Amino acid sequence: MAEKRSLWGSKVGFLLAAIGSAVGLGNIWRFGYMAYENGGGAFLIPYAVALLMAGIPLMILEYALGHREKASPPLAFARVNRLWEPLGWWMPTVAFFGINLFYAAVIGWCMNYFLLSFNLSWGADTGAFFFGEFLQISDGPFDLGSIRWPILGGTVLTWAIVWGICYREVSHGIEKASMIFMPLLFVLTLVLVGWSVQLPGAWTAIKENYLSCDFSKISLFTDVGRKVWVAAFGQIFFTLSLGFGIMITYASYLPKKTDIVGNALTTCVLNCLYSFITGFAVFGTIGYMAQAQGIAFGEAIKAGPGLAFVVYPEAINQLPAGNRIFGALFFLVLIVAGLSSAISLTEAFSCSICDKFKISRKKSTSIICGLGLAGSIVFTTQAGLFILDIIDHFINNYALIIGGVLECILVGWILKSGVMRNHVNSVSAVKLPVLWDVAIRFITPGMLLIIVAGALRNEFMAAYENYPVIALLFFGGGILFITRLVSFILSHFPWDPVRLDEIHHKPEDDDLLV
Repeated sequence: MAEKRSLWGSKVGFLLAAIGSAVGLGNIWRFGYMAYENGGGAFLIPYAVALLMAGIPLMILEYALGHREKASPPLAFARVNRLWEPLGWWMPTVAFFGINLFYAAVIGWCMNYFLLSFNLSWGADTGAFFFGEFLQISDGPFDLGSIRWPILGGTVLTWAIVWGICYREVSHGIEKASMIFMPLLFVLTLVLVGWSVQLPGAWTAIKENYLSCDFSKISLFTDVGRKVWVAAFGQIFFTLSLGFGIMITYASYLPKKTDIVGNALTTCVLNCLYSFITGFAVFGTIGYMAQAQGIAFGEAIKAGPGLAFVVYPEAINQLPAGNRIFGALFFLVLIVAGLSSAISLTEAFSCSICDKFKISRKKSTSIICGLGLAGSIVFTTQAGLFILDIIDHFINNYALIIGGVLECILVGWILKSGVMRNHVNSVSAVKLPVLWDVAIRFITPGMLLIIVAGALRNEFMAAYENYPVIALLFFGGGILFITRLVSFILSHFPWDPVRLDEIHHKPEDDDLLV
């Protein structure tokens, strides 16, 4: 008989952990810029459609699969169809080794900047400080240079925190941490937003660049408009932590009777609402900086790390008062958001190892956190930013989306979506309509395939960010190949027959197709 599986201590604890996984650095530095680039407030229309047609259906799928099988992705997929176990390994493997390794280094950046903010030690030229003095960026991805010891220190601390939380049983570790981290994150974010919108020029920037609607940019009859819709679906997929194996793992710790649909709706809506709210802080602060410097808003805003580590420190320098506190507050928000995601990425892989090899959580967590720290070292070198950028591009554009398409095929066509829908309706207060079957079998995988096709088209038109092709193949293609190989190897270790064949649902439920 398989050992008793851990359970969440409360519904609130589960939801906070799931939302914590979804809410990450991208919610803060990616959503606002995407809205600015893609029609301002008009972008919310394709974003909301993507949420309804792809985000929520796929979230329900992952929650339902984890809950039905009471298993991590490899075991859950193997129980549905033994041949699909490699996919169940690839999702948490590529998320851990492809994302979490560099994510820990980025959280290390945030920890350093949190300390720097108390004296505004980044100086007047924040760009020169970040790229030159802090990262000491090299000439390219193959020029590793030396390790940046302050970044390594932050990375070690990140892994130590993640290890300390994931080491304990889920109800005592991740759940308790989420009960502290998430309320703290929400309160800090609201303070940040409230402070930002009161700055001179903030509301002008918000109204003109964030809430104003340029509907011409979302027209399906133009190439630009179609690209915006594809971008909206892509953003929804990334921001909800779908395709990582995290939500399958977290749902496996839910009790037998649970509101899967209600939990999925809550997770998705609160995550997207958080992105929207943080946009006010981003646009308000940058709007103030643009006014103070007498430049256009479009000249001030940047995407990705440049927003957090160049533009924001520059805006903090311009604040009339309290800039040190504001800076510390901003980077503390980033640290908390980053840690909540790093914890979930670690848990998904750790749980998979525990399920397969029947080792304790403590041993599994210790091993993979040690491997994680060792793998993160390359991102603390002077070439770390280049390698991070390439790997992030390939993981987000190919690995996670392909994983999402394949899990739609597995549940929608092999298991049959009606089987999963009946399971959800047997345990949930909110019932799933037949429309969910249509979304999982056709709409969601169709849109994800369009995203992959668009990414491939761009790949062949020009090298990403003008990196050498050999660097893209070595780091980007290499991480896809290595994680696929690791997944293939792990899937060929034998299962404990009791664990593989254990049924956590009534077999006759599978016959209740509608």
